[in-house]
Amino acid sequence: MQNLKATLIKKLKGAGKIAVIGIGSTLRNDDAAGILVAEKLEKINSNKFKVFIGSTAPENLTGEIISYNPSHIFIIDSADTDQKPGFTMLIGPEDVGGVSFSSHMLPVKIMVDYLLATLNCEIIVAGIQPKSLEFGETVSDEVSKSVNEIVEILKLAI
Repeated sequence: MQNLKATLIKKLKGAGKIAVIGIGSTLRNDDAAGILVAEKLEKINSNKFKVFIGSTAPENLTGEIISYNPSHIFIIDSADTDQKPGFTMLIGPEDVGGVSFSSHMLPVKIMVDYLLATLNCEIIVAGIQPKSLEFGETVSDEVSKSVNEIVEILKLAI
């Protein structure tokens, strides 16, 4: 997580406005990871970022995101990267199509490509490896720990 911390702080250094987009489903256990990060960040009063909870259809928020006109977009979701549960990795916008994101109406790649074409901003995508995507509302300890670590890193970076 130390490399992740250093990389995120570096990428967000000098950011004007940051759009944080939490993606996932709270009805599929660890798929709630992105939503949980967004909900925790929503409780922080900051003029540096705005939180968007995209749930399973984040593409529906593109108009609001474009109106916000961020210098940086941070997208967080659960992503199957064949790692141990809770493992968090940054995924380049160009590599989003090669990662398995689970419960979305449209592939995340389509939204990322649209935002890149529309806004002059940097997009950072982070994925947290889920332990379980079965139906339920229980987030694993591994994913909960990663959610809290991401929130703390973002608080430092912004």
